[in-house]
Amino acid sequence: MGRLENKVAIITGGAQGMGESHARLFVEEGAKVAITDIDVEKGQALAKELGESVLFIKQDVSSEDDWKKVIQETESTFGPINILVNNAGVSTVLSTEHSSLEDYKRILGINQISVFLGMHYVIPSMKKAQGGSIVNISSINGMNGGAIGYTDTKFAVRGMSKAAAKELAHYGIRVNSVHPGVINTPMVQHSEAFDQIQAMIDFIPLKRMAEPQEISNLVLFLASDESSYSTGSEFIADGGILA
Repeated sequence: MGRLENKVAIITGGAQGMGESHARLFVEEGAKVAITDIDVEKGQALAKELGESVLFIKQDVSSEDDWKKVIQETESTFGPINILVNNAGVSTVLSTEHSSLEDYKRILGINQISVFLGMHYVIPSMKKAQGGSIVNISSINGMNGGAIGYTDTKFAVRGMSKAAAKELAHYGIRVNSVHPGVINTPMVQHSEAFDQIQAMIDFIPLKRMAEPQEISNLVLFLASDESSYSTGSEFIADGGILA
């Protein structure tokens, strides 16, 4: 049996990059997976490739109505939800001095509010399933400084994970945060800060970016029953940067 046999999972931002990697591994390990994304073309193509174990749902993760839809469609297709991976995010570089409130609210909605909404709306379904695992993807910038907007939202994801873990433990719902370093994904390759990211490699003790699969292996562990006594914790995969 796979490590996620008979589990139902939602993965946001699942059409490409780390989300796609998580989805592929979850399906290999026996899960039924709803992948959500705003990129309909890539999301539908991935769902078609992975087969009947995967459902694609178009979602703006900052929309409350979209979250209600995602939970309802996932439950009606696969049953009560055991796993939520709040993976969707943007790495837009903002300036405290020059960015507008509109710029700031956009990154806040995608990186932070979406995580709250996902946790809020998945709880009733996880209660039906008599427990579950929520994995919130933060960043090493949720542990140390970086650009305004990105850093503060990733710190918030870390804090929300701890608060929710304490609140939801009595339901058998675990909540943990994952803090990747530099990952070789399309989001990184197309980032406005790609030159700075490339320069960071010299300061990584392992001297390379991570591949998405390396983060997916950690997410799989947290989603599975193998991590049954882990909740409210940060899990760092950064090649040694924070060491």
